[in-house]
Parts: sequence; structure tokens; C-alpha cells
Amino acid sequence: MTLVSRVLGLAREVLFATLFGPGVGMDAFLVAFKIPNFLRRLFAEGAFAQAFVPVLSATRSADGDLEVKRLIAVSAGTLGVVLVVLTALGVAFAPAVIAVFAVGFVDDPVKFEAASDMLRWTFPYLLLISLSALFAGVLNTYNRFAIPAFSPVWLNVCLITAAVVFAPSTHALAVAVLVAGVVQLGFHLPSVSRLGVLTWPRVNFSDPQVRRILRMMGPILFGSSVAQINLLLDTILASLLVTGSISWLYFSDRLMEFPLGVFSIALATVILPRLSGQHAGGRKQEFAATVDWALRFLFLLGMPAAVGLLVLAGPLVTTLFQYNAFSAVDVEMTRRSLMAYALGFFGFSLVKILTPAFYSREDARTPVRCGVIALSLTMVLNIALVGAFTLLGIEGVHAGLALGTSLGAFINAALLYRALKRGIGLTVSRGLVRIIVSTCVAAATMGAVLILAGGPVDEWIAADLWTRVTWLLAAVGGGGLIYALVILVLGLRPRDFRLADVVDTAGETGPGSV
Repeated sequence: MTLVSRVLGLAREVLFATLFGPGVGMDAFLVAFKIPNFLRRLFAEGAFAQAFVPVLSATRSADGDLEVKRLIAVSAGTLGVVLVVLTALGVAFAPAVIAVFAVGFVDDPVKFEAASDMLRWTFPYLLLISLSALFAGVLNTYNRFAIPAFSPVWLNVCLITAAVVFAPSTHALAVAVLVAGVVQLGFHLPSVSRLGVLTWPRVNFSDPQVRRILRMMGPILFGSSVAQINLLLDTILASLLVTGSISWLYFSDRLMEFPLGVFSIALATVILPRLSGQHAGGRKQEFAATVDWALRFLFLLGMPAAVGLLVLAGPLVTTLFQYNAFSAVDVEMTRRSLMAYALGFFGFSLVKILTPAFYSREDARTPVRCGVIALSLTMVLNIALVGAFTLLGIEGVHAGLALGTSLGAFINAALLYRALKRGIGLTVSRGLVRIIVSTCVAAATMGAVLILAGGPVDEWIAADLWTRVTWLLAAVGGGGLIYALVILVLGLRPRDFRLADVVDTAGETGPGSV
């Protein structure tokens, strides 16, 4: 389901690039969409989900479905009130919000007015998608993963429809975001109802369980938002650069998010309720084994994805985006920022995998401390790299923002791992070390072959559509085959990735474990 959503999301970006291209209208829409999307990831998929799911899992284990039903009612009602107020303020003060989040638009009346108008349509998406995330958390707790995984498909369907029918109007895209929020919320309700835990929302800020969730949300709000704040800061700084910078960063970020969503975010979604249940049951060995298992899959699937994004950045951007409104200059600028993001792919992925290990234990303070340090250093890196690129006359100053964000992700991941090692004694098992070494060797071999076979970007730009697609499919397929063969030659087998086998060997650590 997640793969379907990501494929449609990629198709959406292709249409955006083809029908609208980087420019004033697209820059304005992306800012108007990014603001509620940023807040959504903070409140919905960030702070609330990470606080709600562990409490819900513990409540279900200790008190049964009747108490779960009551908890859902008070959580939905209390969260709903907060979100209604926030949404009303966002719509009423849309120009002020744009002035804060895209300061560079203030001196461009056309961009500023367009972004403000579109924000009034997109901001209510925050309310709708946050309630959807609440019900998604309920379904995930009951091991019903299909509906939450499929839900983002509706956003892509709505945006694709609006793009095809109403292009070149970017305002239609803003309306489509609102429609998508309504559809996504309605999509979750029947499945939750069938569980027998759906009831009318009730507002109760004094409820002990609500207070427990709110206490966790405070620190999680910042801890889980580090990457999002970095992306938002990138947008603010990019609004001060040449027109198109926001779009170039957006398109490259979306290409990087494709494998990140398919592998890393999907793994994190699956392990959070599992880790919460293992912690509640005091099953420490299983808890450590689950983290180890997630990391094994991350390296197996993520390593070739990261190398592929880095090596095939030019061919990917050209094949997917370089049509009609998307020029050769846009290809080069997007390629540069995609390569910078690709360097940080594993940093972003590790953060996604390691963070649930803290939230499942209702430890929100540690990710906050790590996040504060990482965010501070990332801000310094972003400003320093943009300044250095500008002073040195390096083309594509926006790529400095992507590079700084990537470096910051590795800093955050390193701090999280160090904290887990100290807190629960997490170590790198011999099996995981073997997988890391094997996947690195296999991915390096694959990358070397792809560099030789890829050819210069100019040849891809000059080729027609079907030639590009054929070349890209051949490169991806051939690269994947080479990676798989090397993996097999190095001795990795399916049993190395079975959770039951990982549990059996969870206590085995390699020499010099870190």
C-alpha cells in the first residue's frame, strides 16, 4: 500500500514539473502546501501519533477495548478543539503566516498574494489530516496497517486530478488539498467503526490519559520536528534566493522521500506498536531484537536506494521531470540538490528507525535533547554552506541547504544511537555488522557499474521519452541485479532478516561493538 502511495506521489511530481514547472505559481503553491504539511507532521504524525500510540497500546493491554473507546473519544475531542482554533487562526492571518515562513515573498507582491490566497485553502488540511492520523494510530495499534498505508493515495489522486483538469492554475491545487483532507478522514472512519471503538468525541483536558498524552507531546513536538524544521528553514532561506530555488529543493526532496517513505517510514510505522507492546510487557530482549531487525532491513533496502539516488540523480530528474515547462537548467539545479539529499539518506532513515525506540518507552526528553543539538548545528551548517557557495561562486546555492540538512540528519542519528546505547544497552550485533559490511560492498559495486553505464546528463536530455525510460529501467534493473548477486555471493540469506531468527541471536555482539 505504501508503495502504491509513493508511486502515485512520484507521478504527481512528474505532472507538477511538466504542467507547471519551477516558477512563481509553483513556488507559491509549494509554500502554501508546505506550511500545513509541516504542522501536520509536527502534530499528527509527529507529536500526537508518537505520544498517542504508546498510551493507546498500554491502555488496550491493561484495560481492554471499553477504556480504549473512551480514550479515543476524549483524545479526538480535545485534539479537535485545539486544531479548530489553530486552523481558524491560520486562515484569518494567512498573509502574516506567509510573511514569516517565506520572508523572501514579501518583496514580490505577485508571489505573496498568490501564496496567501492558496494558504487559506490548504490550512484546513491540518485539521482533517490530524484527525485522520489519530484514527490511523488506532488502526495500527490493532495491527490494521493497510488503510493508513493506503490513505495518502487519496491526496495524490486529488492533486493529480486537479493538475490534469485545471492546469496551469496552481490555485486549483490548493483546493484539491482541502478536498483530499475530507476524503482521507472519511476513508478511515468505517474501519475504525468496525473495530467497535468509534464513538462521539468528548472534550476533556483534565482527563488523566489526555494529560499523559499532552505531557509526552510537549517534548516530542520538538524532538520529532527537527527534520521538518530544517526543511522549513530551507524554504525560508530558499525564498531569498533566485526564483525556482524552492521548486528545485521540493522536487529533489520528493525524489529522496520516495525510498525514505517506502522503506524507512514504513518500518518505523510497523515497529512502534510492536516496541510499545514489548516495553509494556518487559520483554527487553525482544525489544532490542526488533530494533536490530529494523536496522537490518534498512541497510538491505536503503543502501542501494541511497547509492542509486546519488549516482543516477541526473538521469532520474531528466527522465521524470524534463518536459514542457521543466528546462535543462531546472534539471541541473534539481540534480545538484538531489545529490546533496542523497548523501543524507541514511541519516534521515536512521532517525526514523531509532526515534520510535524512545517514544515506545514514553521517553520523549532524550530525542528532544538530541534534536536541539542537531537543529542548532544544522542551522549553522545551512547558513555557512549557503554563504560559502555564494562567496565561491558555486552554481546552485540552494544545494548548500540540502547538504547542510543532510549533515544535520547524521548528527541527529549519531546522538540518538549514543543515547540508546547508554539507556538500554543497545549494541550492534554480529549479524547486523555482517549485513552492514555486505550491503556497503554490494552497493559500492553497483554504484561503480552505474557510473560507467550512466553516461553524461546531456545525452539523457537529448534523448526522447521512450529512450530515457528504457535506459533508466535498464540501469535500475541492472543495478538491482548486480546488488542482489553480490549480496548472495557474500553469503546473506533470507534467514538473516527473519525476526524470529534475529530474536534468537539478539544477544550476540561483534568484536568492538559500538
